Amino acid sequence: MTQRHRHRKPKGRPIDGWLIVDKPTGIGSTDVVNIVKRLFQAQKCGHGGTLDPLATGLLPIAFGAATKTVPYVMDGTKSYRFTLRFGEARDTDDADGQVIATSEARPSDAEIEAALPAFRGEIMQVPPIYSAIKVAGERAYDLAREGQVVELAPRPARIDRFELIERPDADTAIFLVQSGKGVYMRSLARDLAKACGTVGHIAALRRMRVGPFHESHAIPLDKLRGTGDTPPPSPELLLPVTTALADIPALALTEAEAARLGFGQAISLVELMGRIPGEANPDGGLVRAMAGERFIGLCRLESGQLVPERLVAQESPAAVG
Repeated sequence: MTQRHRHRKPKGRPIDGWLIVDKPTGIGSTDVVNIVKRLFQAQKCGHGGTLDPLATGLLPIAFGAATKTVPYVMDGTKSYRFTLRFGEARDTDDADGQVIATSEARPSDAEIEAALPAFRGEIMQVPPIYSAIKVAGERAYDLAREGQVVELAPRPARIDRFELIERPDADTAIFLVQSGKGVYMRSLARDLAKACGTVGHIAALRRMRVGPFHESHAIPLDKLRGTGDTPPPSPELLLPVTTALADIPALALTEAEAARLGFGQAISLVELMGRIPGEANPDGGLVRAMAGERFIGLCRLESGQLVPERLVAQESPAAVG
């Protein structure tokens, strides 16, 4: 590789921030990222939590410096609304799959309500075989598409809320779910149907919250695309990088202290007395380091020091706030 190629400038504009897309059905999360990246002519972006093609709702897209905060968004609480259709099991556990079993049994509302408590709290859940989980280095969905038998181990899942909210007819039931990281709604629907003595799959799924992001933040993908006559979307549509970290207490630093962190140096908490937020855990807690309105990065309080954990270089401060 020549020196000229090694230092080639990345294509696109350096944009930092979060765009919350209201994803339509029938398109994958990666496809949405590619569309949005092209629309904004951005150098770098990625998403904060996959949505199946069948699903609609919140798909947070991180640009530039925001990509470093993706893990904190994915760790956040998520809320969903889904429709469970009884009587047919599908290989994908949703309406996009092939029917693999049927049942004439239809649970009553009382039977559903009686089954729900077992799915609240800390549970063990077997992911759908059509999922991105790796088995011996291969994606489970690739193996399943090849006709191989895929066996996935149960994994811990946290369900904070699971409620029956509507029963349109005997074949369908609509639920609200609030959950932690990595919980599969398709597995939840499949397993609840089994617990009610029948089979079932998700017919419709909408994500309404991801961490600090809510439906009020969401912009429909079609609105972003516009038409051939409309100008490209403005970076002003982006939320600040720090929006993703709203639940992490902020610590005000001077520019000199921020520079020290940038060199990888820890700062004694004695120097920061009177500024350390009261809600920050002094024994390993995270804080959001800020120099004025500028986000420096995430730091941890450890052994009497402020230790840099994930610092952020932002090239467009106006978009970061």
